[in-house]
Amino acid sequence: MKSVAALMAAVSVCFVAPAGAESIGEVDTVFKLIGPDHKIVVDAYDDPKVSGITCYVSRAKTGGIKGAVGLAEDKSEASIACRQVGPISFEGPLPAQEEVFSERISLIFKKLRVVRMVDTRRNALVYLTYSERVIEGSPQNAVSAVPVARGTPIPVKR
Repeated sequence: MKSVAALMAAVSVCFVAPAGAESIGEVDTVFKLIGPDHKIVVDAYDDPKVSGITCYVSRAKTGGIKGAVGLAEDKSEASIACRQVGPISFEGPLPAQEEVFSERISLIFKKLRVVRMVDTRRNALVYLTYSERVIEGSPQNAVSAVPVARGTPIPVKR
């Protein structure tokens, strides 16, 4: 019995929000008699290389017994809204495209990813969220863009 409890505790540690994610809130969508309800969660992620930009990602989180023990596979749908929340500054030159956040949404096979792309022509940062699966990903995606003032050119690695 102790080994089952230890295994469940170890599995649940894998599903804590990733470092850098801040839980903003959640709403229940389906009542489950046993285990937590299905819900939509909203997390905030600060761009690690661009100060002043935060991305808000909403996604479905599966409840029930499987969700409680970390065996459920969350749906691939997610939404993203990235905003300037302070003065924008850059840690250094940015790659033209780079993964900035990822989070597991199933025990082994599925990840939610956020990729930053630099639109140099329009001086904007574009953020794309999608899910990836080992065998087959999903075409479900969402995009958000943050324009950067023309007086602050985005440094890009060449």
